[in-house]
Amino acid sequence: MNEWSEDYEEGLEAFLIWMKDAGYTPYTQKSYLVDVKQFLESLNGKKLESVKKLHVISFLTSVRERGVSDATRNRKHASINCFFKALIELELLLTNPAAGIKKSKTEINREPVYLDEGDLGRFLSSIDGKYKGRNLAVFLLMSYMGLRVGEVHTLNLSDYNVERHSLRVFGKGRKWRNVPIPEDVVPFLDLAIEERLNPWRSKEEAMFISQKGRRLSIRGIQQIAADTFDRFQRDVPAAQRRPYSSHKLRHSFATMLLRKGADLRTVQELLGHSSIQTTTVYTHITSREKEEAMSKLQVQI
Repeated sequence: MNEWSEDYEEGLEAFLIWMKDAGYTPYTQKSYLVDVKQFLESLNGKKLESVKKLHVISFLTSVRERGVSDATRNRKHASINCFFKALIELELLLTNPAAGIKKSKTEINREPVYLDEGDLGRFLSSIDGKYKGRNLAVFLLMSYMGLRVGEVHTLNLSDYNVERHSLRVFGKGRKWRNVPIPEDVVPFLDLAIEERLNPWRSKEEAMFISQKGRRLSIRGIQQIAADTFDRFQRDVPAAQRRPYSSHKLRHSFATMLLRKGADLRTVQELLGHSSIQTTTVYTHITSREKEEAMSKLQVQI
């Protein structure tokens, strides 16, 4: 790690204060700081007020050349843009050199990886170990309620409305949404809360606690999912294994809803998407469904 100049130290501290005041989650704060520090290292000590759009584009180009995805490149751009925006609002800078730079085009029509209901059942059966009850509840919230990893991480006991069987979820864009809990999921969530591990702090509100007594981390959830997917695909030849991850459970939820006839607007609300365009990625149709649809057509001459 390079030694930071005083300009960078002040800017980073100010950015962190700005993010906390704006209500960014600790996970987002950490992610944005990592991206911004990478960018600052690329400046070789150049003062922030001397940074031009060319320097930002040069950094983003170098990132792409290292093989990261377009989505990752766009996230780093968003982090840098947010950094300069914060310093302008705090009256430490006058211009934002990251503004107006176009996003990389991502594969909008790429079909998401997901599990159908049969595979999903087998995946949930693969959950094992000492904390099986907790982990099963976590993955049910993702696969049958569409929660993101970060949303499960931030859940507190007070977010569970026991009478109405609903969860108050803090999602992207710092927006809250209420999600009904399917009746079949309720007993598993109740059991997980009943068996909740003793937290290290007496006032810890987290719904899911790690074996260390702290709020179950995003990385912890991702690792548990990775281990479970490994067991799930244990008998599948390596070359045929699919790139499953915890986020693919959310894809599975959206796919199931649409196949059962839910309209796109409802799915958008349940997923917490700000734009319905984001939800349309889940409207993929399998080859079998296409063939079944076409087989119903009859030519009459």
